[in-house]
Amino acid sequence: MIVISDTGPLNYLILTDSIHVLPAIFGEVYAPPEVMAELKRSRRRELEPVRRWAKSPPRWLTVRGPAEIDQTLPAKLGRGEVEAISLAKELGADKTLLDDRDARKAAKERCLDVVGTLGILEEAARRGLIDIEQKITELKKTTFRASEILYQSVLDSVRVL
Repeated sequence: MIVISDTGPLNYLILTDSIHVLPAIFGEVYAPPEVMAELKRSRRRELEPVRRWAKSPPRWLTVRGPAEIDQTLPAKLGRGEVEAISLAKELGADKTLLDDRDARKAAKERCLDVVGTLGILEEAARRGLIDIEQKITELKKTTFRASEILYQSVLDSVRVL
């Protein structure tokens, strides 16, 4: 399975101590160089775990840039998003991990299968890897934003199991 991640999902999975679910669900994950640079760049104190993780990424994460940037992507996308979508297209990714609404739309327009942080956490809960209520509580303490309806939908879908 080929999985490409943008900055957001990696950031929030690290902050909620859930990053271990990525190799458990997907095996190897690719991240472009700009994604790794973005993870290292922030100077906010609460992001120290993210910077530390990015400075010494695990073996299951492969840093790889696209051979070519998709010039048709919207100019409003960030560099990490552009590299992630370009690499996903280039490699024929099975999944592209993105949270940003505009990036998700652009990826879907390019026939990429998109999963965000909440979708990853939902799948991890279905597999018994995490406590979804605890992780959503932790996620709400970060800068991640989703509607209460979406949070509740994820909780309900996992509870049905």
